[in-house]
This record gives sequence, structure tokens and C-alpha cells, in this order.
Amino acid sequence: MRGEAPGADLSAIADYIMPDIPEQKADLGFVFGTRQGVEEFCLTAHSLWQREMFDRLLISGGATRGQSETEAEVISERLLQMGVPRDVMILEKSATNTGENVTFSRKKLAETMALEDIKSVLVIGKICSLRRYLMTLERHWPGLVLSAAPVNFFGVGKKQWHTHPDFRARVLAEFEKIPDYLRRDFLRELA
Repeated sequence: MRGEAPGADLSAIADYIMPDIPEQKADLGFVFGTRQGVEEFCLTAHSLWQREMFDRLLISGGATRGQSETEAEVISERLLQMGVPRDVMILEKSATNTGENVTFSRKKLAETMALEDIKSVLVIGKICSLRRYLMTLERHWPGLVLSAAPVNFFGVGKKQWHTHPDFRARVLAEFEKIPDYLRRDFLRELA
């Protein structure tokens, strides 16, 4: 699917990789860490917190790309500057991939709250990786009611994803790797 794909295929790929799953009030906000678009991630999480879409915010992400400060620390520090109280945030600072984001976060959450009390999660993550986040949660934490606040830091709208070189490359890469991740049981397809 690399290179040029017909418009209809591009639309189907976009619908699959970037599903429209409306934001809903949830027991937990879950930020999948990043080094890119940090400001956009923080603006999104802050807005959701202000609208009382969650009581607790889990931020997951370790030290990546040779950085000493973890993704979770970078994001939480900016959220503190924006006014999100420290006691709202739970930091998971070891994960280096999406599977670890979920599995390590469950362990971290179990230290501070009862996992059975978490019935719904509002996912905050890159728009181009949204389906993979949801599928990873379905695999490693099934039974949750999932909603999403996709973060788009590419400077073009979702419908124009194919016109932005980096956005297009990331969406097509996601589309190519999901089947292998399913075969390797890293993910579960959404119902």
C-alpha cells in the first residue's frame, strides 16, 4: 500500500486508521506518550480536564530517543504549568511502545486504585495511531468502554491527511503494520 493509492482506498484507510469515536466522560483519561506534538497533546488533555471528562489522568511514556526525561515527565510538567493539579495525574515512566503503555500502566494504576473501578477510558493520542491504541487496549485490557480525543499536530485536517507527507507516511505505515501486529497477538480487532 506504499506509494500512490487511489482516492477510494485512501478514504477507506483513513476511516480504518482514524475511526470517529466521540469523546465521552470516562473514569480515566489515558495519554499515550510522545515527543512530537507535546503542546497539542497538553492542550487537548487540559481542555478535557477543564470540561471534567475524567477525574484522573494517566500519562504513559518512558525515556525515548536518547532523552533522559521521560515522555510522561515532559507532558506532566507542561500540564502542571497549564494548571492541571499534580494529584490528578498518574505517571507511568517506563513504557517505550504502545503495548508497554497499556501493560505497564495497568500495573501502575493498580498501585493507586482498584482496576475493577475503571470501566471507561478516554484515549488521548496521535490521530495517526488511534486505531492501534484502541486495539492495544482491547488486547491487554478488554471490556472497557473506549472513547477518544485524537491529537492532530500535522497542520492539516483529517480529510487532507494524504496531502501532508509526514501525516500520509504515518497513516500508511500504521495500515501496513496492524495486520502483522494482529498475527503476533499484540492487538485485538475492535468489535
